[in-house]
Amino acid sequence: MDNARPGDTRPKRRLLVAAAGLVGVVVVAVGAFYLLADTWLSDSVKEEKECCWEAGATPAWMSEQIGLRVPENAADRRAGYKAGERYDTGLLSFTLPTREAKAYLAPLTPKGARMIPNMEPEPANYRPAAGFTHLGLPEPETLVDGILTGGFCPDNVDSPDAEHLAYCVKVFSHEYAPGTTRIYLRSTIEPGLTPPR
Repeated sequence: MDNARPGDTRPKRRLLVAAAGLVGVVVVAVGAFYLLADTWLSDSVKEEKECCWEAGATPAWMSEQIGLRVPENAADRRAGYKAGERYDTGLLSFTLPTREAKAYLAPLTPKGARMIPNMEPEPANYRPAAGFTHLGLPEPETLVDGILTGGFCPDNVDSPDAEHLAYCVKVFSHEYAPGTTRIYLRSTIEPGLTPPR
């Protein structure tokens, strides 16, 4: 038998308080789940980006693997090689005087194409799976001033520098100081190479 008197709102109030408490518990549980999932995903992404970089990938070795000659007078040469599950990634970077960088890249630009400015830069915290931050450099996709981007494949360039080009290459040219340009090269490579130790 219901002991509530007509007009007594206490049972309804108790029901609302209980429902609000249940909703609060659910909100806290969902929030905790998302926080844990976000932490796990962040750790997983961080581990993937730091994982699998092979030691011994010198600029000369990476140049040979990609099949692209680096000019003799190139300075600040850097290279990295990251093993992946389906494919590996080679990174190669060096600096040249801007005039020489333009002359080097001109025959590597496919006929009828041109390198273009980075009109939609990635945010400053952008970190691709195989990033140039591993080499101590900014990610070229985040740069705007003085940056040009392009790409080429073995079948669409005619350059003596690419005589042994084996893979498609994404290229960035960044005039980071007046008269000095850094060239960034990123290439997907068939897995299984072992850099010299």
